[in-house]
Amino acid sequence: MAPQTPGRPPLRTIEEKIEELRAKRTKLELGGGQDGIDKQHAGGKLTARERITGLVDDGSFQEIGLFAKHHCTYFGMAEKELAADGVVTGYATVDGRAVHLASQDFTVAGGAAGEVHSIKVAEMQELALKTGTPFVFINDSGGARVQEGIDSLSGYGKVFYNNVILSGSVPQISLICGPCAGGAAYSPALTDFIIQTKRAHMFITGPQVIKQVTGEVVSADALGGAVAQMNNSGVIHLIAEDDEDAIYQCRRLLSFMPSNNVEDPPRLPFDEPIESDPALNQAIPVDTKQGYDVREILLRVVDNQDFLEIQSGFAPNIVIGFARVQGRSIGIVANQPCALAGALDINSSDKASRFIRFCNAFNIPIVTFVDVPGFRPGVEQESGGIIRHGAKMLYSYSAATVPKVTVILRKAYGGAYVAMCSKDLGADRVAAWPTAEIAVMGAEGAAEIVFRTAIQEAPPEERDAKRKELIELYRSTFANPYVSAGRRLVDDIIEPSETRKYLVRALESLHTKRESRPPKKHGLIPL
Repeated sequence: MAPQTPGRPPLRTIEEKIEELRAKRTKLELGGGQDGIDKQHAGGKLTARERITGLVDDGSFQEIGLFAKHHCTYFGMAEKELAADGVVTGYATVDGRAVHLASQDFTVAGGAAGEVHSIKVAEMQELALKTGTPFVFINDSGGARVQEGIDSLSGYGKVFYNNVILSGSVPQISLICGPCAGGAAYSPALTDFIIQTKRAHMFITGPQVIKQVTGEVVSADALGGAVAQMNNSGVIHLIAEDDEDAIYQCRRLLSFMPSNNVEDPPRLPFDEPIESDPALNQAIPVDTKQGYDVREILLRVVDNQDFLEIQSGFAPNIVIGFARVQGRSIGIVANQPCALAGALDINSSDKASRFIRFCNAFNIPIVTFVDVPGFRPGVEQESGGIIRHGAKMLYSYSAATVPKVTVILRKAYGGAYVAMCSKDLGADRVAAWPTAEIAVMGAEGAAEIVFRTAIQEAPPEERDAKRKELIELYRSTFANPYVSAGRRLVDDIIEPSETRKYLVRALESLHTKRESRPPKKHGLIPL
């Protein structure tokens, strides 16, 4: 027994102090208490800690900041105890690779973010940067903690600032598993990928505020639901059915990425033979005006038909996503002929450009599949700034120094041909299928310009036949891959069935590519 001093309370043993610690930990790990947990489950949602448990490897989570306390004394806050200040933060591994993460706890004051809450998040961001590990932020919060006033906004600012500092250095993924409103929405918007569940909502101003200020009536789903934020605004990248699906998609997304910008993406074992695929020889319709789903081609050239499409509901005329070729991670950009004939427009240019820049930042080779009739015409597109937005494609591809391989499937017309990673934008390999038509414009339009006089001088009853004859003349002369190959703008013309083999060899030869650029703070992309 420990010696006693007369007049003092008895000293506690180490065992008693350990029991006190265990009791405190158990209480804090319950967050807002069992009632709050039950409400979370009744709403079809996991708790903050359950989300972490589902995301990370068993037993790998080391919490940082469990005993953190707010220091607000306004509006009765001094007496309130908020477990872990409403956010669970720490380190763990996902598939054996380290991550730092934060998970907001809606059972604690609705997950409202105060100063200490945000400082905890910011500290995880700083650790992610120091250790070169991805940062994952699981959002489920009613917004800023109003009682803390400007201090809560200051906390937001720290998180936003760190989002920018981390950008391009380590991958950042946001999961929206509950409300994410007001200023809180800007942190996910600054990260690389956003996964939102169908139960969650994200917006700057909610339906009630909009009704009060503008008189507009809108539901939460129509304003900030996952489908609206995907299809209408393109804010989010993946839609999840529920929390479990969001966690699965996050793990899958991480599997394609390196931990930081100085590492290469993980390469998975792949021992299967690379064989020809005769089905690809019939993948393109004979009628050049007929559409087809380019994803059917993509699935046939990647490993195990495994393609993780990003932003599938936004700007569907271009397809982006991750896949592997012989175990190597690649980013894919492909025109989609069954949506707007695959033409580039404002939204598709933005969608592709952002993805290209992510792949370049994290050493992921880019494979581009081209079937593009041009930039989308129209007054709406011109007044909306198609020139500025289309220039983002030119800028992003030109600035990218990762291996760039381009496969021209069919149409490659005009400035859109250049924008889809042509040889002149730095493509390291350009292959064309024999179905490729590489020209300033389609044969029909070009013939009307080049052979205008000959068509007009033909007798009226022969004019249509003359026009068809001259269209075919232009097509056979220019709208094929052989002229471009002769000018060395196409490296090889390949059978469609050999596409996978071509990609394997090209990527293998380019994996040691190094390309430096002039020193500068940063380029000025046309935003």
